[in-house]
Amino acid sequence: MRIDIITVLPEMLEGFFNCSIMSRAQKKGIAEIHIHNLRDYAYDRYRKVDDYPFGGFAGMVMKIEPIDRCISALKAEREYDEIIFTSPDGEQFNQPMANSLSLAKNLIILCGHFKGIDYRIREHFITKEISIGDYVLTGGELAAAVIADAVVRIIPGVISDEQSALSDSFQDNLLAAPVYTRPAEYKGWQVPDVLLSGHEAKIKEWELQQSLERTQRLRPDFPSRREIRFCCRKSVCPNTTEIYINNKEVKAMFVIGLLPLFFCLYHIRKDVLSLSVI
Repeated sequence: MRIDIITVLPEMLEGFFNCSIMSRAQKKGIAEIHIHNLRDYAYDRYRKVDDYPFGGFAGMVMKIEPIDRCISALKAEREYDEIIFTSPDGEQFNQPMANSLSLAKNLIILCGHFKGIDYRIREHFITKEISIGDYVLTGGELAAAVIADAVVRIIPGVISDEQSALSDSFQDNLLAAPVYTRPAEYKGWQVPDVLLSGHEAKIKEWELQQSLERTQRLRPDFPSRREIRFCCRKSVCPNTTEIYINNKEVKAMFVIGLLPLFFCLYHIRKDVLSLSVI
């Protein structure tokens, strides 16, 4: 995957993308992150990228010419799946959107700044507008970092334990269950006995119950979209998981080593899950 980010403040992003998982993804050759300084496409003496708005409105507006030059130069080199504009009035960013964007090959993210951008850019260049929340930031750089991180981290191979990414909060419209590590007892605070039992089926049941309870308690705003129940019938197939969605049984047979394939196919047909890999 390649992500091109257009910004007037490249220094805000350079450090972020050279650390942790984002840095490893680039070193592995799984993701390419290219940061473009919009001022490089402003040809006046002062490299100006903003101007006063028509109509006498307050604030400054990002000019159309530098953005046109930058996007056109990038599109001349390759095709892009989406040209994204970070905007507080865009579509709310969430995990399903991150999953969908992770299947893209090339993305452009234009970081908003000042009062906004000349609306003609949104009409003629932008294919998707994304908001990361109902609040206003100084610029779209933080939003671009959030989007890129959420998208890149779930690409197969970026995280060494791919099953971990698949079990994150929101992947099933549920919050993740609590996690614990050593020591099993600290200051009298005990790890739940079931997690120490080694009983895989009981641990999975506990995990789902905790996810459901935490979602209902902490995020009651979540729509009640699914009723999910996992039932592992080892006697039938050791790698079979039965999932009940709205009381309809869907069977997913998968081998752990093929989880990346399962993940990609799942999000291509996320409205109807019917997959068997054996």
